[in-house]
Amino acid sequence: MALQEKYKRLMGVIKPVDTLGILINADPDAMASALALKRLFWRKARGVKIFHINTINRPDNLAFIKLLKINLEHIQNVNGQKITKWAIVDSQPHHNKKFMDYSFDIIIDHHPKGDSQKANFIDIRDEYGATSSMLTEYLQAARIPPSERTATALCYGIKTDTNNFIRQFIFEDINAFRYVVQFANMNIIKKIESSELTRTFLKSLRFALDNLKVKGDMAFIHMDTVKSPDNLVIIADFFMKLDAVTWSVVSGLYKKSLIIIFRNSGLGKDAGRLAQDLFGKYGGSAGGHKEAARVELPLANIMAKTKAKNFYLNFVRRHLDSINWT
Repeated sequence: MALQEKYKRLMGVIKPVDTLGILINADPDAMASALALKRLFWRKARGVKIFHINTINRPDNLAFIKLLKINLEHIQNVNGQKITKWAIVDSQPHHNKKFMDYSFDIIIDHHPKGDSQKANFIDIRDEYGATSSMLTEYLQAARIPPSERTATALCYGIKTDTNNFIRQFIFEDINAFRYVVQFANMNIIKKIESSELTRTFLKSLRFALDNLKVKGDMAFIHMDTVKSPDNLVIIADFFMKLDAVTWSVVSGLYKKSLIIIFRNSGLGKDAGRLAQDLFGKYGGSAGGHKEAARVELPLANIMAKTKAKNFYLNFVRRHLDSINWT
């Protein structure tokens, strides 16, 4: 279907009497996409509000919100607010059980399509590197030049999800970036990118360095309990910079879940498929892209009958050891 036709179908989902709620798992690509979708329905709906399901702790994400003045609320605050239509961007309902409480009218995403997706409008293009690229195309179809704030958000969203065009991307991602970068404030992006590390995080990094295990071309660290899953992501990205490492796997405990982050250079195995094959049988969620994936397992699903020392470390290592990483 041509983009212009998709744009017309998208706009037909929301009526002037509707208040649209956009639900996201907040990261730069998701927030930028939500901001662009909100702009598309500006003055075409009674109102548009952005809600997130996760706790936002990463310093760079907090800087992103502060510097771009993005107005969003945690989903726990939705009670009593009259939302008549729901959209989800940069995710799909099966990605998190919190999404499953809502019936979505709009789904726009770049992750592999899950089974039995239902919505009045669905646009899932897993060949794209970023959902921000897709929303940029919708702004172009609407002939709406992005404001500096929206353009900067989209530019950063594309940069982060393609890892500066090192991770999965296609020509359309490049075109979208070339378009929005001319409206973006690159000084804000530089400031966001320089806000990634804190002194508190350096303690986590020291622990990771002391406990790093390398098998073949795979670097693995189990971080025990962490204050935020975002720390696992930063560490996984960091160890991809090691010489001769093409895989980075970092696990840790957060609240009542075991989180496992996969990063891959794009050579050989598919990270999303591998995550699903190894851990999908335990419930929770497991999957992602060829070069980046995430597993989130409820501890109750894998709880040890005895509180053996290093149980969760050994649980992850046992599954990873079944793979030939060389």
